[in-house]
Amino acid sequence: MSKNVADHLVETLVAAGVKRIYAITGDSLNPVNDAVRRDGRLQWIHVRHEEAGAYAASMEAELNGIGCCMGSSGPGHVHLVNGLYDANRAENPVIAIASTVHTDKLGLDNFQETRPEALFQDCSKYVFMANTPEQAQNGLQTAIQHAISQKGVAVLGLPGDIASAEIEPVHSANKNFYTQPRVMPSKEDLDELAKLINTNEKVVLFCGHGCRHAVEEVMQLAKKLNSPLGYSFRGKIFFERADNPYAVGLNGLLGNKSGFEAMHQADVLLMLGTDFPYSEFLPEKCNIIQIDTKPEKLGRRAKVDYGYCGDIKSTLQELLPLIEEKNDTEFLDKMRALHQEVEDTYESYVEDKSKEKNIHPEYVAHVVDRLADDDAIFTVDTGMSAVWAARYLKAGKNRYLTGSFNHGSMANAMPMAMGAGLSYPDRQVIAFCGDGGISMLLGDLMTISQYQIPAKIIIFNNRTLGMVKLEMRVGGYMDWQTDMVNPDFVKLAESMGIAAWEAKESKDVELALSNGFKHKGPAIINIFTDPDALAMPPTITFDQVKGFAKSMSRLMMNGKFAEIVDTTKKDIKYLREL
Repeated sequence: MSKNVADHLVETLVAAGVKRIYAITGDSLNPVNDAVRRDGRLQWIHVRHEEAGAYAASMEAELNGIGCCMGSSGPGHVHLVNGLYDANRAENPVIAIASTVHTDKLGLDNFQETRPEALFQDCSKYVFMANTPEQAQNGLQTAIQHAISQKGVAVLGLPGDIASAEIEPVHSANKNFYTQPRVMPSKEDLDELAKLINTNEKVVLFCGHGCRHAVEEVMQLAKKLNSPLGYSFRGKIFFERADNPYAVGLNGLLGNKSGFEAMHQADVLLMLGTDFPYSEFLPEKCNIIQIDTKPEKLGRRAKVDYGYCGDIKSTLQELLPLIEEKNDTEFLDKMRALHQEVEDTYESYVEDKSKEKNIHPEYVAHVVDRLADDDAIFTVDTGMSAVWAARYLKAGKNRYLTGSFNHGSMANAMPMAMGAGLSYPDRQVIAFCGDGGISMLLGDLMTISQYQIPAKIIIFNNRTLGMVKLEMRVGGYMDWQTDMVNPDFVKLAESMGIAAWEAKESKDVELALSNGFKHKGPAIINIFTDPDALAMPPTITFDQVKGFAKSMSRLMMNGKFAEIVDTTKKDIKYLREL
């Protein structure tokens, strides 16, 4: 039997390490669906929305090195875009197959026609439209190679008639190549870097996701320098542990005072594997050094004085012998003491909260951290649930945490948990979902049910868009159209065949979480958290304080005095951190 392009596509994906495809079949994608069925080595995950499929594939790529999703014709393409934007910005190698109308109908504004080469240009490292079987074969190999080498999304546009056409001989390779080069600065650059560090007393390390495979080397450097060690949200799960004597916390919108102050009192800030997006939180009066595998990132967000190209593990291995030990611990001790004050403050918010009626979201995150496995995988939505994850989830022996940290989209946590749960069914997967986020892709709870993905979906049900509410108040606006009327998530879960628990008072939180975590299959834990629990960044400007006061006065003029009193009482605790 002759082999068609769809058969070749399946064989190539399997050889590249793809385990499953996230897609909704139909129309031009049917030849690929048939090839997957006949081959039998790839799992087809029938998602309810292609955006969820793209997020799940992105998570699989982040954990395992490659992921795959597909979308048929125009609407399927457009649905993929948001999840692919996130994957590309997170540098996750995702292969997206955009099947489309037959070649004789292209360019005629046909029903369900889009132009993949234009549509996906801004959310991919590579996009190619195949118009012949030869182009499809060449383009697929090239797409995968781009995704795994440039770390991002590669899209292959594939008309239905090309997918079902017989393959033709081509000159490109029939496999892909996972290269792992050691990338490091030159000897001259390493000498310069060592001199900068050796001739300055107060050195602060700021570590991102690029330190994922270099935790041991980072800790050795911190020990040799007696330096405070801060981290980005995406890097915190590798370093924020009780036995880390150098940790000083996060900086940025979700950061704390100690992480912010350490940077601003440093002589040298050494940014390791982080493309930190919040420039306004970075210092301007110290020497900033940035090391990254992608030199195009150097200096684009901070006033970097010295930039070097290298992977963190290899670079630190070469750098460490050149570093002179620093014995003075005064600066470290000062920043660690400040960090402990912050931690004590956070701890005070969750002490004895089980006796209170209103459920504080901080308490929920605290209990999750205590109950979760040491190798749990956490996914977090963008919004207030991310704040509580940032402040209360700590590193374990092999914990992992991720979210839409670069793209900042809502609704990412649940579909990311799908990808994590399918990739690692024996590890605990916990999603921190806002009620706004879970509502956006609610249908894919049925995907979790259908495939019995053992994800634990925690819904921080505060009946409002909490982060937007805070943004509006700080900006001086009266929050409007931020309230949410939600379905009964427990009944909804039960109708979908998912076990569910609920907590409406603080005394119910631990039991609901414990039951959900112990359950063997998927579980939803719906927790009615206090809608007025808002959190401030580690530093605020006078204009933001003025804006908050203005929004409160507007509320008063609109007859909401009781809400002002309630909100102010709850927000004042966060202002004490500043």
